[in-house]
Amino acid sequence: MIDVTAASQHASLNGRVTVNLSILFSELPLLERPAAAAAAGFTAAELWWPFGADHTPTEAELDALRKAFTDAGVQLTGLNFLDDLTKGAKGVLSVPAESKRFRENIPVAVALAESLGTKALNALYGNRVEGVDPAEQDALALENLVLAAQAAHAIGAVLLIEALNKVDAPDYPLHTAQAAVDIVDRVNAATGLGNATFLCDLYHLAVNGEDLPAVIAAHTGKTGHVQIADFPGRNEPGTGELNFDELFARLDAAGYPGRIGLEYRPSTGVSADSFEWLPRENRAG
Repeated sequence: MIDVTAASQHASLNGRVTVNLSILFSELPLLERPAAAAAAGFTAAELWWPFGADHTPTEAELDALRKAFTDAGVQLTGLNFLDDLTKGAKGVLSVPAESKRFRENIPVAVALAESLGTKALNALYGNRVEGVDPAEQDALALENLVLAAQAAHAIGAVLLIEALNKVDAPDYPLHTAQAAVDIVDRVNAATGLGNATFLCDLYHLAVNGEDLPAVIAAHTGKTGHVQIADFPGRNEPGTGELNFDELFARLDAAGYPGRIGLEYRPSTGVSADSFEWLPRENRAG
């Protein structure tokens, strides 16, 4: 019997929380966000690709980002490969016209991750393209995911493959946990490395109407990272309908050992005001 009492006060998050600085503290310039996260009690953070899909960062820009994290004493725990989620790209690796740029980004993203001790790299699959055979896109996606998995493995990192919700990403083909896990299995079969894993974003899955306890029970063994936001609204826990004490308890019972990424929009628009649901002693990762 799983203990899902609210009395836990999210104690199971101790040492496991990482805050997504592409959506939280986004009211601040990028280089100020690690320090703001540290001031709020966090010691771990993750990022979508922070330089935009149309720009190759200079060494000076990369060094400035590294310095912002190291000066703040914040560990970068997760990083996306090339993307620009602010423009709705939802990944580029399955898009023929973008494949070359994705491949050119792999060593850049991996080098940044290695320099900051980042052990999880997220490769969003990309939207379907009108006029392109989905089978062609899937074949290209597998080629690029294999390259990404091999590069991640070289620095001891996992590759994350994520399902998104069909409301915000209608052209993204991975709308269920099973669809994402199927890609995980194909990549691992192709590489033999076993470092492709499922990114279980509970918000996206809730929007899609999935049975979250069933997803946790079925797929925790292949899950490399978990992200959360409440549903509906994609705001902080306590603003919607999801029972996070129950979900965290189920993750623990299923043996999930990893981090929990906070990937929500603060309901008031001020990130520092959105953490009352999480006691300060539970924030350090």
